[in-house]
Amino acid sequence: MKMTTLSTLLIAAWTMVACSTDTPADSNADSASANSTETGRADAAPQTAEISALYKDGTNDQNRGDKVGPVRVHGTMTSSTSGDVILYESEGRNSSEVARTKLVNRSFDFGALELGRGFFKISYNGETNATDIIINPDEPDLYIEFKSSRLSATKSAEGSAENTAWFAFQTKQVQHDQAVRKLRQGIKDAGAFRSRIEAQIKDKEEAFALEQHAMIDANPGTYFAKWLGWINPKYPTLQGRFFEDIDPLDNSAVRSMALSDRIQKMMRSFSGGTDSGFLACIDLVKAHFEPNPFALESVLYSMLDGFYNTGKETICQYILDNYIFDEDCGADLSDAIRLRAQGIINLQVGKTPPNFEINKWDGGSLDLYETVKENQYTLLMFWASWCHKCEQEMPNIGPMYAKHGYKGFEVVGISLDQVRATWEKAISDNGMTWPNVSQLQAWNSPVVADYKVTATPTYFLLDQEGKIVLKPKRYFEVDKFLNENLK
Repeated sequence: MKMTTLSTLLIAAWTMVACSTDTPADSNADSASANSTETGRADAAPQTAEISALYKDGTNDQNRGDKVGPVRVHGTMTSSTSGDVILYESEGRNSSEVARTKLVNRSFDFGALELGRGFFKISYNGETNATDIIINPDEPDLYIEFKSSRLSATKSAEGSAENTAWFAFQTKQVQHDQAVRKLRQGIKDAGAFRSRIEAQIKDKEEAFALEQHAMIDANPGTYFAKWLGWINPKYPTLQGRFFEDIDPLDNSAVRSMALSDRIQKMMRSFSGGTDSGFLACIDLVKAHFEPNPFALESVLYSMLDGFYNTGKETICQYILDNYIFDEDCGADLSDAIRLRAQGIINLQVGKTPPNFEINKWDGGSLDLYETVKENQYTLLMFWASWCHKCEQEMPNIGPMYAKHGYKGFEVVGISLDQVRATWEKAISDNGMTWPNVSQLQAWNSPVVADYKVTATPTYFLLDQEGKIVLKPKRYFEVDKFLNENLK
């Protein structure tokens, strides 16, 4: 099925640029850039081939490309309590479990694992207690000493140049972000001094870039240095060359935030916030990474995920129709990307979201599919006791439930709380008489991931067949729908 919300002619034009087999990928990028410069940029400023002063190449022959090999990951923690230690491989903002072991006598050891270069994450007794590390087969024995049971606190890896540099950088990053955040807070009321504060922010960004350059020089040949070089694009004002400094064949770029961060920067710089501008950026990203299906799948899902989370489902449909499920453009992609994409498709209006069976606050469990069969419409409401917007909505949900409940309308509250007592108190204080469930894992709840919830409250209105009929932002949209459809 092709997208109908955007012009068919526009889609055809973008598809011809992105899927053309008569022109090399680089030429495609230049062509798309030329065609989209005026519509894609908010200011339509002239694009110049000037290398940014913030850029420094961190790649050399030693760290070029990916490398896969055995790495033993082990270490110590100060906690005296035994628990699960889990290693995850990073892919942008997502991660997947690689291995797990137990903390025994304050020590953990994953043994030798076949791993590639990139960022990984270690967690202890829950995904919220986690920290990022760098793994590089050039360092086949990685020993990390955590000085606290809270993994994000002080730690050391004396035998690892990669992680010694990375841990030091994290400290500098926090200090820099705090300084810039403080300046930005003063811009709103700065009046005539706004330009002065903006200049101070620019000076800090430039100073921090010079610190990064020094760290690249101090750590030549490391993955850390290569990753630092990806932070600032070489040609930040050229849409067609925005990704030029990232080798599309380097799989290690996927195991970092580099690609998703660069995509975000491109969208902010060149899209102009318009559909045509977003499509132009999407096509350029696709063209750059087309030579490497592994990286291509990652950037396509990153864009799909990002646009879905910002409510731009027409743009999602463009990516799905023209790049992932298209017989030509998607021919070299694996079933894995289509399976991941299906998770987003299932959350669109007219589709059936995943089932869940979760414990209720007052005993027993609730099976979603069984619940929707018993009602004409069922509202899923993701909320939390600490959510101020939820507090504003709650006084209106009760009356709406009383108004429509006897006609075949049900509400299922799905809490993102972690503490049962806090959750139960909020139910009582807000007079919630409808079913409430929670996995008590906050943002790490499996149901939150399945429904791609990134904010509270989030609503899904389902019909008796379990299909999504409405994805409202506010309660009154639900009330209006029920007034018109529930008699």
